Amino acid sequence: MTEQVDLVDYLKATPVGQTFEGQPWITHTNTSDLDQDGKIDVLFCDAKENSVGWLQQTEQGWIESALATEIAAPVHVEPSDIDQDGDLDLLIASMGLVFPNNDKIGSVVILENDGTGQFTKRVIIDQIARVTDVRAGDFDGDGRIDLAVGQFGYDQGEIRWMRNMGGWRFESHMLLHLSGTINVCVADLNGDSHLDIAALVSQQWEEIYLFEGDGAGNFEKKVIFGSTNEDFGSSGMALYDLNRDGRLDILYSNGDGFDYARPGPRPWHGVQWLENRGNGFFAYQRVGDFAGAHCPVGVDLDQDGDMDVVAVSAFNEWDRPQAASMMLFENDGRMNFTPRLLARTPTHLLTCVAVNLDDGEAPTLLTGGFHAYPPWDRMSRLMDWRRGQTP
Repeated sequence: MTEQVDLVDYLKATPVGQTFEGQPWITHTNTSDLDQDGKIDVLFCDAKENSVGWLQQTEQGWIESALATEIAAPVHVEPSDIDQDGDLDLLIASMGLVFPNNDKIGSVVILENDGTGQFTKRVIIDQIARVTDVRAGDFDGDGRIDLAVGQFGYDQGEIRWMRNMGGWRFESHMLLHLSGTINVCVADLNGDSHLDIAALVSQQWEEIYLFEGDGAGNFEKKVIFGSTNEDFGSSGMALYDLNRDGRLDILYSNGDGFDYARPGPRPWHGVQWLENRGNGFFAYQRVGDFAGAHCPVGVDLDQDGDMDVVAVSAFNEWDRPQAASMMLFENDGRMNFTPRLLARTPTHLLTCVAVNLDDGEAPTLLTGGFHAYPPWDRMSRLMDWRRGQTP
């Protein structure tokens, strides 16, 4: 059980951004030097307020501002210079509604940056199955930045790539008709110098697909991981060179509890990584158990030269004070991971990102709380976690 592991009590937690009333619904956090001042900032999605926000890193600390409102249930924000004018635009995945719905209420929105801190909202496509992720990459080699789109839907979902035709026009190309997509990640994963798309598909499928690109807009599909447990609870995926061999690996959590009448953890929840062996082949490795695990992050938190793993919990037994809300899986340098408890409060943490403050200290963690279910006594919106003392 995760509450029985050692407590690593050297992260100091501080609320940042605006104060809140009610129950916060922060669905995603990401990093970007949005204002190009040399300091890494934090972007976040707030599905309760239907907004996308910005935590600007300043000498006075984090300063929050809204970048866009009236975006229905935003759940992912990704920076990319889509129009290639030298500043960062923002790709937004809009679900329409966070909770199960089979209507065509999803959309892809781009916030076009004019370079002065002003953003124009452009709806690229709407009235589609609920969108959960949008990423950028030139998939057809024409020099324009295209999009990879994951759509959870409910009974019906899709994965598509969208060819950039210029002038903010995009043409859809379907890759898969399947419900449950949570994340799509873009990188050259098979070493052929062309961008591929890795997609995490949950619900009863519980699979990771690799769409291998040929650089001309064509993709070959294969399954690189699948669980025989239809309730495995896939909850998040990210790319890191975890073993630092020059190839990007897949870090992957399973801790979803939304599907149950009483949302909560399951004994098989945890974190794993798929080791990239090259040429599109991956080997499954378990990192560790963690009830309700979400949003795995690769970060050298203990500053010993290797990459550790941090994950948060959105679904744990919160009526038990011992339940963990954030865990460190400490890497010994040989890819053996020891679980360390980082926090038991606040509860219901859905998202986490590591931020380098360039101050010579260990990376800061920024978490977001998603409080759709009780209890309501240990809530948070946005929290800054940073090193207070040496472990």
